[in-house]
Amino acid sequence: MADYDSFSFQKIPQKVLSVSELNRLARDVLQASFPLNWVSGEVSNFTRAASGHWYFSLKDAGAQVRCVMFKGRNSYTDFTPREGDKIEARATVTLYEARGDFQLTVESIRQAGLGDLFEKFEQLKRQLQQEGLFEAARKQAIPAHAKTIGIVTSPDAAALRDVLTTLNRRNPNIKVIIYPTPVQGKSAAATIASTINNANARQEVDTLIICRGGGSIEDLWQFNEEIVARAIANCTIPTISGVGHETDFTICDFVADSRAATPTAAAELACQDMGHLKQKLSNIAQQLNRQIVLNLNQQSQRLDFLAQRLISPAQKLKNQMGNVKQLQSRLNYATKQVLNKHQQHFNQLKSSVAQLSPEAVLSRGYAIVSVDNKPLTHSQQTHIGQALNIQLHHGKVEANVTKN
Repeated sequence: MADYDSFSFQKIPQKVLSVSELNRLARDVLQASFPLNWVSGEVSNFTRAASGHWYFSLKDAGAQVRCVMFKGRNSYTDFTPREGDKIEARATVTLYEARGDFQLTVESIRQAGLGDLFEKFEQLKRQLQQEGLFEAARKQAIPAHAKTIGIVTSPDAAALRDVLTTLNRRNPNIKVIIYPTPVQGKSAAATIASTINNANARQEVDTLIICRGGGSIEDLWQFNEEIVARAIANCTIPTISGVGHETDFTICDFVADSRAATPTAAAELACQDMGHLKQKLSNIAQQLNRQIVLNLNQQSQRLDFLAQRLISPAQKLKNQMGNVKQLQSRLNYATKQVLNKHQQHFNQLKSSVAQLSPEAVLSRGYAIVSVDNKPLTHSQQTHIGQALNIQLHHGKVEANVTKN
């Protein structure tokens, strides 16, 4: 610890100080010399100001000290200290300058003795974590549709009523088996562990809820005992820990297959909400119905399309008869065209033949001279006095050769 006298005199300037300056210097020395620390004592003279700040004293057999805990800090505590309570306060040492009062500014408080419990809690937590009892790989999935749910708790606990009410509201068809056990007291941990082992041996439930309501760390301590942690770890039935309130954590929470913030949340986690399932089923049915109607409409439209393409035998025969008629008409037309073409060619040939025929030549003034029905083509084929037959276009004449 520092030498306060020498430290103080080094800081104090060599002049006459006002009271405010003196108190300010004393405050600075105190705040610089004392770190944030835990101080234990008995609460006395506790008052809550209109501002929400707490003012009280901590005392023991030999001394007392004034304390202030401002609203911004005391709103985070889970209990309000009362006259005579033994607590531990985490505080800084300071001086209230206006009155020159030595006091503690408290950051947080806890009930006396909790430091030892927290240490035991952290020690067991580290041990079990090193053994792998918290590993996600060893945890079982909680059945989505459990038929039977077991509850390990006190029959008189409010937590049991909350769980039963929630289970009945969400799914009244679920069977519930209660494994009664005290959840508070010196020997409760061994009884809780024995009850969990018994439920595991009977294997008559799908999910096992281990629960109790909220309370102080001492109230919940039975669920921080190693014997309970081992029983949960060895349980082959999927387990849900619903111990305390949202801000409460126990060793049971870390070992169980699933942790719920409250007993009611544990019940919600253990079973499906039938109302939600019915709504989900209704939505699926509506989607299925819409899909069926859509498919029917599409298939109906496809049927209409195929029906338009489908031709009955009578219609097909009629169409084929129509095709035959079209082919016949086309054949007749083609035949006529061919005949006309041949007729034209024939007429051309006929005209050419007619123009080249002997009669046509004779009609132009030519004649055919023959002897014994043999046409003459050269004058040397005749002699003087020879009789000739001359064929004209109209009629014949006879003549004699007079000159050759």
